[in-house]
Amino acid sequence: MTEKVRLGYACVNMTLTNRPKKLGGRVTTSRTARKATWQNGSDDSKDWDLHLLGERTLLNANDLLHYLQWNNDHNIKLFRLGSELFPWHDHYELNELPQFDDISAKLLECGDYAKEHGIRVTTHPGPFNVLGSPNTEVVRRTIISLERHSEVFDLMGFEPSFENKINIHVGGSYGGDFDGTSKRWIAGWHKLSDNCKKRLVLENDDKPSMWSTQMLYDYFHKEIGIPITFDYHHHSFHPDELSEEAALKLAATTWPDNVRQCTHYSESRAREKQDPKIRAQAHSDYIVDEINTYGLELDIVIEAKAKELALLEYRNIYAYNKKGVLL
Repeated sequence: MTEKVRLGYACVNMTLTNRPKKLGGRVTTSRTARKATWQNGSDDSKDWDLHLLGERTLLNANDLLHYLQWNNDHNIKLFRLGSELFPWHDHYELNELPQFDDISAKLLECGDYAKEHGIRVTTHPGPFNVLGSPNTEVVRRTIISLERHSEVFDLMGFEPSFENKINIHVGGSYGGDFDGTSKRWIAGWHKLSDNCKKRLVLENDDKPSMWSTQMLYDYFHKEIGIPITFDYHHHSFHPDELSEEAALKLAATTWPDNVRQCTHYSESRAREKQDPKIRAQAHSDYIVDEINTYGLELDIVIEAKAKELALLEYRNIYAYNKKGVLL
């Protein structure tokens, strides 16, 4: 790894998703099915059409390889995998899918390709993953979901490591009870498998009532050593008396020496569109400001809505060469 900064994008490749039929058609890793379609209106798993979900999953896995190949062709060495690869994955064991052997083989091929070409793959389960919830059912389902994400990385042949991070938010403070919430969250974390714990990281929030980088450090990193994903955009709404540089560098201290710090970057859609009616925290389509790394070596997931198009445009603006290295 020689690049001082590596840029990536999240989940969807706009170029491939919108590819016309004459050029091969749509490429996506998020095929799914309506719940009523595969569950057949039954709560009994014996009546479920897991073959349908397996078909969709295998297609998603095939297209993941296309994504990785496209990224490598464009020297994009950081990619966030979406959560829909196995649709409805929290309702069944992954190996219950009839096509599981074929899916496993394809995912291992994807993982081998990523390792061969130095592509870092991460994921970011959604906001319903709340380990600190006082609702035990929410915690139970969160644990299932996080384990499924970890199993995908196992199937890809990735050793458990923060290199292939599973990134989530704490998910709430429940009336400002930060102490109680953190204790519940850590109790939930202890119920995870070792593989999952070795991948799970926390991200700072974009509301003053939620979790800042400093708070994540004090309440979680000091207790269990969990790394912090610093989000530039979120920090601007909840700095907690830390400058951007100080917060970024505090988060940097939480990453192991053998794993590059991973961050998120986006800008305000309200500013981009010059529309004060848009929520300031909403992500812009593209980014225009140069990202300040303060001299650190970073992996940066660009969370702009234009996905890889925003990344490529950023390179154009700031004179990156064909290898993605700043000139």
